[in-house]
Amino acid sequence: MSEFAEVLEALRRVRGINPFFALDVGRPDETWLPGTALLDGPALKTTIDAIATRYKAEEPRVAASLFFLSYTARLLSPLTAANIPIDVRPENLWWHYDIANGLSVRIDLPRLGPPVPEALEPVVKAIQRVTPVARGLLWGNAMSNIAGALKMVVRARMLTAEEAEQRGTELMSAPPFEQAGEFIPFPGEVTFRRRSCCLYYRVAAGGKCGDCPLVK
Repeated sequence: MSEFAEVLEALRRVRGINPFFALDVGRPDETWLPGTALLDGPALKTTIDAIATRYKAEEPRVAASLFFLSYTARLLSPLTAANIPIDVRPENLWWHYDIANGLSVRIDLPRLGPPVPEALEPVVKAIQRVTPVARGLLWGNAMSNIAGALKMVVRARMLTAEEAEQRGTELMSAPPFEQAGEFIPFPGEVTFRRRSCCLYYRVAAGGKCGDCPLVK
């Protein structure tokens, strides 16, 4: 099977789990921006400001966290389920944000790429240039989405809970995820507790997530 076909088949196989696992391929219409617009120019700050307005977030770091939480959910859910290194570097992405529908992402070409940390690192750095926000918080958001994806993969009966937890634990054995959290043993289920907080509780009508370290 060619690389092109392998990636398309992997994405097709997982897209039915739920909408977060549906990662589309190909160039969209002119309302979308190339992924590289996240790294240079005003688009990233404009989007973070729009998120702050939408959620009535008074602290810029809260809106920055919510952006990266949404960004990584839409990329890492299908990648985690597919379990192959699909290329999600900014140069192979398109993205779009609007107040009504939030953030959408898609890949340009169905090809393999580097590991997740390498693919996401430029965006982490770009966010930190725009808004002072802790690096550990951003990578905690990414790991939280990976753990959430593993939970859904188990519920879809694509992995056992033990297999999913082992995959997540192996990922957290190396930077930048080694301080992200821990998996808590629970029969038949993936249960994760992160070490940082995504700050969602600081927005109007917000609350604490199920894996939040502030939940007692």
